[in-house]
Amino acid sequence: MAPLKNNLESWTQSRVRVEEITPYLQDGMDFIPDAEIECLLCPGPVPAESRVREILAKSLSLQSLTPPETAELMRVESPDLWDEMKRTGLEIKRKVYDNRIVTFAPLYLGNACVNDCLYCGFRKSNQAIERAVQTQAEIRKEVEVLAGKIGHKRLVLVFGEHPETDMDYILESIGTVYSVKGEGGPGSRQIRRVSINAAPFALDELRRLAKAEIATYQVFQETYHRETYRKLHPPATPKSHFRWRLYVMHRALEAGIRDVSIGVLFGLADWRFEVLGLVHHARELETRFGVGPHTVSFPRLEPALNTPYADKSPHRIPDETYLKILTLIRLALPTAGMVVTAREKAPIRQEALDRGITQQDASSNIGVGAYRKEEPKQEGGRQQFFLGDTRTLPELVKDLLDRGTITSFCTMGYRCGRTGKTIQDAMKEGREAEFCKLNAVLTFREWVDDFAPEGLKAQAEFLMRCEIGEIRHKLPRLYPRFLEAYEKVKQGKRDIHF
Repeated sequence: MAPLKNNLESWTQSRVRVEEITPYLQDGMDFIPDAEIECLLCPGPVPAESRVREILAKSLSLQSLTPPETAELMRVESPDLWDEMKRTGLEIKRKVYDNRIVTFAPLYLGNACVNDCLYCGFRKSNQAIERAVQTQAEIRKEVEVLAGKIGHKRLVLVFGEHPETDMDYILESIGTVYSVKGEGGPGSRQIRRVSINAAPFALDELRRLAKAEIATYQVFQETYHRETYRKLHPPATPKSHFRWRLYVMHRALEAGIRDVSIGVLFGLADWRFEVLGLVHHARELETRFGVGPHTVSFPRLEPALNTPYADKSPHRIPDETYLKILTLIRLALPTAGMVVTAREKAPIRQEALDRGITQQDASSNIGVGAYRKEEPKQEGGRQQFFLGDTRTLPELVKDLLDRGTITSFCTMGYRCGRTGKTIQDAMKEGREAEFCKLNAVLTFREWVDDFAPEGLKAQAEFLMRCEIGEIRHKLPRLYPRFLEAYEKVKQGKRDIHF
């Protein structure tokens, strides 16, 4: 055991490379200006209605807000103005992303971890967790369920930080996921794009990841509040280094990864500080690299097995505040995708749709190895936290249909080069919504034909007719090509895209 322990300690100590942080600092300082943020959070005047509408007009023109502008919106007190802010956010979402929600599923491949975060069920000191790292054969069986029986086209692969789930393992796992091909035509029952939720990596490792066919690389800062970060992440672990994590997206973009995803774990510190931290982070990436985050995620602190801190945090977020956070980020970062996961209960996720979110997961099971068991129950001993929404994918599709919203299984942008700055420029110009609508209908047609229960099909057909009518009216130059592609999909051809 001693050699193994020594090797693990050596591996852990090698993770942080300070020399890959210092080139990004300015006069030794990072881009989170603590004092400036605290000043913005001091009591101030409630903005006048005219000022609020001026800021909303800027958002609606698809310009990112500054931290001071975002802080002004935080001080709004009028319920009527908050309703107007919510409506504006939804208008922005439809302008940029059209009338659809992208769906995906998380796939946890390992819960071994060298970190000891106080709020996490996977922390290394938690003896109540059953540790597991999936073999490639086990991963294949998981994907056969997700792609072959449920019909997912997108996955987020989730890894703990541990030598058993290092970059070699991650790259092999990506290859395994893409290799699974089910029955039917080409691409009909397989995963077309994976995102990676993993630890912060060094530049050489990220360059390897950039060559893999991934969608986004996700690393969440957890909290931008330095003192809180220090208290929650014990020393002598890679995660204890605030700036190593803070600058991972800089390294990722420099390494050639085109789409990155940021987020915080709301409930660890003052939510207002976290919102301004997200805005600062997004603006820093756009200023330095010309491209902001592809998506922003909003995990909220949830109970986890044998994890008392998750229950006693003084900063837990009530539902009403959580929904305000979504509204603020939609307005502050108008072209960013927004992800609300099954951590949240179904009613909150339904409310979140009115705040302009763009992605939700469904049929989610976050226990390691849980999908191949095909058991809906949650297994606390293998999960990082407990889920709030256990709806299946057909149930989510049905709820979206009831709203007149189409479920998109599109992965085309990643494979057509509409990523990074290219897609964000198209979003700012309002061009990407055209592709969103066309590809949403084509991929939804696929899923309905291949996977939808009979009870959903009539309702799905009605919505598709409505969407096709909009395409004919709004996109007449593309309509003939779209109709030809749509008929091919109906006849069984798969993976057609614009």
